[in-house]
Amino acid sequence: MLGASSVSQTTFERLRKIKQKLQDIMHSHSRPMSIPATQTAIAINQAGDFDVLEKLTLPFKPAPSDIVVKTEYLGVNFIDTYYRKGLYPVKGFPAILGSEASGTILALPTDENVLNDPEYKKRGYSVGARVAVCGASIFGFQADYISSPFKIVHVLPEVISTQTAAAASLQGLTALTFVEEAYHVKKGDTILVHTVAGGLGLLFAQLIKARGATVIGTTSTQEKAELAKANGADHVILYKEEDTVQRVLELTNGVGVDAVFDGVGKDTFDSNFKMLKRKGTLVSVGNASGAVAPFAISRLVEKNVVLLRPTFGNYCQTAEELLYYTTKLWEIIGAGGLKVKIHQEYPFTVEGAKEAQKDLTSGKTTGKLLYKVE
Repeated sequence: MLGASSVSQTTFERLRKIKQKLQDIMHSHSRPMSIPATQTAIAINQAGDFDVLEKLTLPFKPAPSDIVVKTEYLGVNFIDTYYRKGLYPVKGFPAILGSEASGTILALPTDENVLNDPEYKKRGYSVGARVAVCGASIFGFQADYISSPFKIVHVLPEVISTQTAAAASLQGLTALTFVEEAYHVKKGDTILVHTVAGGLGLLFAQLIKARGATVIGTTSTQEKAELAKANGADHVILYKEEDTVQRVLELTNGVGVDAVFDGVGKDTFDSNFKMLKRKGTLVSVGNASGAVAPFAISRLVEKNVVLLRPTFGNYCQTAEELLYYTTKLWEIIGAGGLKVKIHQEYPFTVEGAKEAQKDLTSGKTTGKLLYKVE
């Protein structure tokens, strides 16, 4: 007959073996043998014009702490053109472009520290899950296979397609964090949105209108103006035909707007000060027309203007912040409170990359541009 100590030892050994078996199973699903040794990517080997864009086959070595994703859709954004032109520096060449993607999880991390992280566990990752990958401070996602830290990999609800996820991630998180934190839009506010018919502009218009504010937008054509109005804009100024400053002051009885969301940059920066009310806020969203030139900070004194040049990445630094905003974004889209317009899908080729960036910078696009990965 076995003693109590022998029974305890036998039970302990049995539990140890069960635990080891579970870990072996978990690891076997975490890093399957099907991970490719290379990835195909839209990249650059030097800064320059559209002709520096290439489609390259590069070594693919995911870190043990990363989630590996087989992509389906890749977002195209103005920030891609900033890196391509050298406006924003890259860490080295070749440099893969892209800040957002969607697809399915091919492999989970093997790093025990990650697997045991409470923030990792609460997200419900699994091989085969549909996800969006988006991070303002992490670049290099325009590829057929990508690896990423878990905190910027977002599991999608059933109602959100991978196409919508790639189209909505970067611009949706930007618009949502900016209307909450860069300038907290309130009922009764009047807000000016430049290039209101673009992918980001349409999201701004919808979110601002939903908060009970009046939306004034600028755009180039009547067709774009109608699109903007269908997405929440109350007034749309055709900047090629009208004096934007004069029209904004007319619409606000000479008072000006509470805030400006300006993704144009150099061409519109100075005039924003004329359209803002006292204690107004200028949110410099981007530099589609070029970087804003240095200016005297004393210009803010005239109306006590608040000036920001934010990025959503600094509103979503932590895993908790990212989970909060992505969950909120999917909820709004799933409930029909935010419609994501896709301008066009482009082939995942060097020709497609050149066409997409040319279209984006030409000013003729409305909505989001995507690459479709076959």
